[in-house]
Amino acid sequence: MNANIRATGSTHDSGTSDYARALIEWFDASARDLPWRAPDFGAWGILVSEFMLQQTPVVRVVPRLAEWLERWPTPAALAADSPGEAVRAWQSLGYPRRALWLHACAVAITETHDGVVPSDVGALRALPGIGDYTSRAVAVFAYGDRHPVVDTNTRRVIARSIEGRDDAGPPSARRDLEAMERLLPHDEHDARRFNAAIMELGAVVCTARRPDCDICPVRSSCAWLQAGFPETGGPKKKVQKKFEGSDRQVRGLVLALLRASDGAHGVSVGAVDAVWHDGVQLERAVDGLVRDGLIARTPDGFALPS
Repeated sequence: MNANIRATGSTHDSGTSDYARALIEWFDASARDLPWRAPDFGAWGILVSEFMLQQTPVVRVVPRLAEWLERWPTPAALAADSPGEAVRAWQSLGYPRRALWLHACAVAITETHDGVVPSDVGALRALPGIGDYTSRAVAVFAYGDRHPVVDTNTRRVIARSIEGRDDAGPPSARRDLEAMERLLPHDEHDARRFNAAIMELGAVVCTARRPDCDICPVRSSCAWLQAGFPETGGPKKKVQKKFEGSDRQVRGLVLALLRASDGAHGVSVGAVDAVWHDGVQLERAVDGLVRDGLIARTPDGFALPS
C-alpha cells in the first residue's frame, strides 16, 4: 500500500485523518508549555517569537522574549525606539541582524497597518525580514487561518513517517508545502493544532540524531520504521566552523562592547581596538558590522545605530 494512503488513512467528519488526529491528541496531552502557545498571547508576541526562534534554541528565547514584550508590548512601542536599542536588547540570541529586521518590521506595521500585525499572508510577506515560513506561521498561530506551515522539523517528520526516508533532502517551497497540504485537516482549528503538533514531534521526538520511536504517536503507520530505518542518502550535514578565533567571535565581542556602552556616546576607536589582538581580523569584523547596519561610525569611534 502507498505510504501516503496508509498514513493519512480514513478521515473524520472534520476532514481530519487518523494520522493527523493521532498527532493532535498527542500534542494536546504532551506539548511543551511555551508562552507563545497561550490563547491570549497576541499576534505581536507570536511575530516576535518567530523572529527569535530562527536558529536559536527555545531555552534561550523564552527569557529574552519576556523582556522584549515587557519593554515593547506593541509594534508602535518598538518603532518609537531606535534600531540600536533593538540590537542592544537582542544580547546573546545570535544573528543580530534579526533585531534590525524586527525593528524595521515594527516600523512598517505601525506606518502601514495602524500598528496591528496583519493576518493576510501576502501582507505579512511584504513586511521587512519576513519570509514565507514566518508569514504563514503568524497567520496560522496568531489568527487561526488554515495554511500549511513547514519548518525543518516538519520536513523531517513528513520525510520519515510518510515517505520512508531518513532525510528530507534539500528544501523546496513548492514540494514541501504541497506535501504538508495533503496532510492538513480541512477544519481550521484542527489544521492549526496539526501544524503545531508535527513541528513539536520533530523537535522533541522525531529528532535528527536520536528519534524516540517508542513514544511516537504515529509509529504504527510510520513508513521509515516499517521499512527498517533505511539510510536514504540525504545530503551530508555541514560541519559548523569553530567559533573560537572566528570572525563571528570578534563581531560578538565588538557588539558586546557597544551594548554595554552609553547609547548616545558609543565607544572610542581605542576601546574597540582593545577587544581583539589581530588588527586585520578586527578591522574585517568591524567593517562587516558597519556594512550590516549593526554599528555606526562616529567622529570619535563607534555607536549602535540611532
